Amino acid sequence: MGKKAVVIGGSSGIGLAVSRELIALGYFVEICSRSKPDAGILQDDRYRHCYCDLTDFNEDLFRQLAEDKETEILMITAGVGRVADFRAHHLAEIDRMLTVDLLSAVKAIRIFYDRIISSDPFYSGVVSSISGHLCSPAASVYSAAKAGVSRFVESVNIELEVSGTSNRILDVSPAFFPGSRFYGGENDLSLTMPLARVILTELFERETLFIPQYEETFKDVLERYHEDPHGYGLYSYEYKKGSGRIDNSKKVRIGYLSGTFDLFHVGHLNILKHAKEHCDYLIVGVHESGQWKGKETFIPFDERKSIVAACRYVDRVVDSCLEDSEAWSKYKYDMLFVGTDYKGSERFLRYEEFFSDKGVKIIYLPYTQSTSSTMIRKTILLKTKDIDIETEK
Repeated sequence: MGKKAVVIGGSSGIGLAVSRELIALGYFVEICSRSKPDAGILQDDRYRHCYCDLTDFNEDLFRQLAEDKETEILMITAGVGRVADFRAHHLAEIDRMLTVDLLSAVKAIRIFYDRIISSDPFYSGVVSSISGHLCSPAASVYSAAKAGVSRFVESVNIELEVSGTSNRILDVSPAFFPGSRFYGGENDLSLTMPLARVILTELFERETLFIPQYEETFKDVLERYHEDPHGYGLYSYEYKKGSGRIDNSKKVRIGYLSGTFDLFHVGHLNILKHAKEHCDYLIVGVHESGQWKGKETFIPFDERKSIVAACRYVDRVVDSCLEDSEAWSKYKYDMLFVGTDYKGSERFLRYEEFFSDKGVKIIYLPYTQSTSSTMIRKTILLKTKDIDIETEK
């Protein structure tokens, strides 16, 4: 197949333009992203789409790509962020930005690091942001993540230099550029391709930092910032506010579900996983007992809460309320999840009416048919009965 490149976030924006340019240069491109590139933009037989959600880092995928000796480029272009006051950021949004923009980049580079530090030519880069080099109020979390990327790359490049390899990691730190869905528009390769070509030129020359429009614009901007960081910060905030760029609206979808979660099994895991696929932040209410179903519980309440809290799909565990509608008044969730066997029940018909004017969507999730707490409970009780009979004998 010949030489290969891995582009994380290569289905949109500058990543898509980089992927297209790499294909033009003769590379087969492994595009790691949640969505596939739009049809007809890339030559079908010159790329492969690898599903990748950076909030659920797929270590096995990246190790497989790093071990492919034909791979000689790693380019990380994925990123999320928005212009908003810090108080407008939900915990889920903070976690997502730091995970996608910083942690995933560091992890990916670590997995590829044996290739990067070797004596064989290997080219790697990550798209950071100019906001990582200066004060950026109303983009504080995004700026912190990108500053982390820039300091990480700067530090590791020193280690690479000391090791004796000629390979380096390129920090690409642009400001706004048109033609990307990142800024709420549509992909326009006519606008992003020129920048992609320059990025790859810098990459192949093993440069360590590339700030587009540096001489024309950002040299003076950075000098102003270093001369008076506080004054520049005030100016930056007022500029964003005056231009209408600050958006403090809610951007996080909060989900809620409740259950007893006794004898935790794969059915519980599946319903939590499916719920999290629909929302950004999942709150789970745990019932103190199974009396509401007329059943006893085997596992103590606090232990059941700890088990649910340890699940990777759960963001917060709370004591359940008597009614899920009561929980809404506390947590103001956007989605209520429940198993399909409750659809049409008196309780959920009542909930549907209650939430009809509150913007809350009730989502019915299928149960795992092969396993249930009832089945496990019956098995335990039968086994216990058999043991009692044997003991009597």
